[in-house]
Amino acid sequence: MPAPMKATERTARGLLLTALASSICAGCVTSRVEGVKNSATGIEDHESVVVIATSYHKGNRTGVDFLQCMDDELDDGATAVNVYPREKFLDELFPWLEPRTMPQEIRDLPELLARPGVSERISASGVRYLVLVNGSTKKTSDGGGMSCAASPAGGGCFGLVWWEDDGAYTARVWDLKASSAAGKVSTDVHGSSMVPALILPLPFVARTETAACKELAGELREFIVQEDLS
Repeated sequence: MPAPMKATERTARGLLLTALASSICAGCVTSRVEGVKNSATGIEDHESVVVIATSYHKGNRTGVDFLQCMDDELDDGATAVNVYPREKFLDELFPWLEPRTMPQEIRDLPELLARPGVSERISASGVRYLVLVNGSTKKTSDGGGMSCAASPAGGGCFGLVWWEDDGAYTARVWDLKASSAAGKVSTDVHGSSMVPALILPLPFVARTETAACKELAGELREFIVQEDLS
């Protein structure tokens, strides 16, 4: 008759089964993308877009890495669009796109374009669409625990750590040629991650922010390239 299983062994086996079952949905993301189009778009070969952040308040500033990811995704694939360097555009229009002077609503755009030299600089740059991005990725919950130890016979870790992230981003599209708001695209992404450990940690990490960038940029490309309102 086999010896009774010790409590620690039962706990370890239960943890392993839980980790294996949970890993099916861990390290993955779910997302929703929506778009609202107010006017026809389209873009010519000599025209480009520029992506800048508008969330400057503390704790919710859209990250530089996210904006760079947006640039890379927009400039990739069969429906790629030309992306104008962000810092160059900001320097050329300094100080009118600084946090304190940046127009927050489309009704403020004519005033910006009326400033001396602004329209001429935008025309020279070839920028057709100004994309204003706002959002962030935040950890919404976490739990579990893990302990690691070493001994002359070896070492390892034991436990389970998990967390969830939510990313919410919105891209407003301003048509500088028509001086109008073409519409907006938004995405909500949820990521579940976990790190189970039975001697060695096994990370299953959801790339929530990267997924949000790819979803938003992909929808934005179609938004701009597709000329009609459908």
